[in-house]
Amino acid sequence: MSLGEHLVELRKRLFIIAAGVVVAMIAGFVVSEWAIDQMAAPITEIAGERGQALLNFDAVTGAFDLRMKVALTLGIVASSPIWLYQIWAFLVPGLTRKEIGYALGFLLSAVPLFLAGCAAGWWVMPHIVELMAGFTPANASNFFNAGIYFDFVLKLLLAVGIAFVVPVFLVLLNFVGVLSAAAIIKAWRIAILVIVLFCAIATPAADVISMFVLAIPMVVLYFASYGVAWIHDRRVAKRQALLDAELAL
Repeated sequence: MSLGEHLVELRKRLFIIAAGVVVAMIAGFVVSEWAIDQMAAPITEIAGERGQALLNFDAVTGAFDLRMKVALTLGIVASSPIWLYQIWAFLVPGLTRKEIGYALGFLLSAVPLFLAGCAAGWWVMPHIVELMAGFTPANASNFFNAGIYFDFVLKLLLAVGIAFVVPVFLVLLNFVGVLSAAAIIKAWRIAILVIVLFCAIATPAADVISMFVLAIPMVVLYFASYGVAWIHDRRVAKRQALLDAELAL
């Protein structure tokens, strides 16, 4: 394709992505109230036990803005098969058959890992909220700013979900020849440090259990990515050795 044809193709793909997100966002707006109730469940539980927790909207349009934000987030997640496919379809002409297989394998592996990461973030989120609310004095009340609270919840879920996908990205880089297994294992100390720091930032300092709940599977996934890369590098080395032997004859 010429540059102009690539731009036309890109515009077409972006239009389909935007249409898919908008349609999914409309559906997300319908269920946004239910989603907000689920995310606010820890505060509702604290209020039932202590009677001192309340979500606060500090602007006239605060409630509507929140529903739109939640609807957009739900729309992006729900339409992910559409925009992932469109990105993949746009890149396919520039990939070899083997690289297309790698990219497809990456997508099929990344989606369940992303959902698993979101599930892990969802599991630790109520514990974080309850722990932090537990430091409130007996004669005081908690008034949670709704915008800040839901930003915290959504960012926690997305951050942990993306973090769970990073090992798959390392494997993809190895399969396309950018990163070797030796380079992955060489940086294991730095990787563990980064993982622990990430989990420490994502969870409160006083909630050590939640930090380890997030850190342990991420460390396991990192070493699993090294194992897959090591097996792949060995196969590549064997094929290269056989090819060299044939050429020597």
